[in-house]
Amino acid sequence: MDVKNWKWFRYDEIFDIKTYREGENVQNSEIGNTPYVGASCTNNGVTNYVKVEKFITGNKITVARNGSVGSAFYQSGNFMVSPDDIRIFELKNRKLNKYIAIFLCCIIEKEKYRYAYGRKFGTKRMCAQLMKLPVVKNEIGKYEPNWGWIEEYVKLAEKKLPTRAKDVWQNKFNPKPISETKIKLNTSNWKWFRYDEIFKICKGFYNKKPEENPVGAIPFIGATDSNNGITSMHDLETIKDSSKTGDEPNAPLEQKIFKPNCITVSNNGSVGYAFYQPKEFTCTHDVNPLYIHKKWNKELNIFIAMFLCSLIEKERFRWDYGRKWRPKRMPGSLIKLPVRKIAPNEYEPDWQFMEDYIKSLPYSSCL
Repeated sequence: MDVKNWKWFRYDEIFDIKTYREGENVQNSEIGNTPYVGASCTNNGVTNYVKVEKFITGNKITVARNGSVGSAFYQSGNFMVSPDDIRIFELKNRKLNKYIAIFLCCIIEKEKYRYAYGRKFGTKRMCAQLMKLPVVKNEIGKYEPNWGWIEEYVKLAEKKLPTRAKDVWQNKFNPKPISETKIKLNTSNWKWFRYDEIFKICKGFYNKKPEENPVGAIPFIGATDSNNGITSMHDLETIKDSSKTGDEPNAPLEQKIFKPNCITVSNNGSVGYAFYQPKEFTCTHDVNPLYIHKKWNKELNIFIAMFLCSLIEKERFRWDYGRKWRPKRMPGSLIKLPVRKIAPNEYEPDWQFMEDYIKSLPYSSCL
């Protein structure tokens, strides 16, 4: 993607930016089928489902001006919004579709950093904000966004998506659980374990990321909160030739490549975000790879990993404001797990319960 010939546009040149006040006092109404979009950076911005007579028709972009400031999502169907937190974007002089919307949402979110630390992304600031877009000259010689190019670019990207990601994009995923057995959580009998009792805690590797290869087969796991921790892709040859700091001396390849079937946890940056890694990878030193400790004689799988990732992320609040979760601190951290009794006053993690619980949840068939 070459952006050097793209042009800058004010948001209010591209969008009609609107507030919808009918959403006041709706969030806590009776549960219904209409998505309620709030100041969230996940779940397409949806924080609840409400029962309403009036709603906003779909095919619009919602942008958070508060909370998760700058989070932008395409709303394909009818929805409702939190009026204090959300602004609604409609394209001027062009009908929006999901391809154009996804492209625009990505560009809008690139500006999130400008509005952190209490600086709200209010309507006035939104109107004046700039975005750079590919352009084409119209019949009077004036530059306008090249919507055709944008649409084709995203369609081409869609074709390159992995099968499962493509299924989600096309709403073909299976919402049913793997198991029909209903399992309830009761944490009263769970036990606390030190992290170094449950996991073999490893240190990440790179201080300086090696050169990227978009078609490479080895993911680079960074200190991010999204995309399963993957920040770029690389090839083995480049990884082999790259040193920890970008300078010599180099290290053997086996020190840089981590085995699959583990959980990676950010110890810096987006601290405490945890992701299951099903294939071999390389990573920054801001990530701790965690493997099930050999004392349990248990192989990790995606279901147990999803259970553990959820518990690990519950501890994120402990590591805000620059307090890093380095491998030196992590061993003494505690995690509360379901257990089974194996001897008087002796317990081990109930791995089967963890797996069965995840399999009982909606959408577990998608894992």
